[in-house]
Amino acid sequence: MPTLLILLIVGGAGFFFFTAARAAAERATEVGHDACQAAGVQWLDQSVHAIGMRLRRKDNGWLGLERSFRFEYSEDGENRHIGRIVLLGDKLVGFSGPSRAAQAVVRSIPNGG
Repeated sequence: MPTLLILLIVGGAGFFFFTAARAAAERATEVGHDACQAAGVQWLDQSVHAIGMRLRRKDNGWLGLERSFRFEYSEDGENRHIGRIVLLGDKLVGFSGPSRAAQAVVRSIPNGG
């Protein structure tokens, strides 16, 4: 019986981690798409790729997962540029990408980051 309880706890934790990771990827996809659209550039591959994860303290003092994502965009259809989105939970805390979009995104981050 204790083995079953341990398996249920591990399974529940794995499910929670997976759903949180999917939600973060969907949020990053939304940010990347909107940023490229605002800058008037082409968003390539229609996706983001997770490139990193670490523990970081949130504004309220609790620990949270900071996830980094990479996306690609093109200004003229011939070249590829790499952009980066950093989320702490579902909050955008960092962005680099198309310059016109970056200016709009930076203004939307409370307290400048």
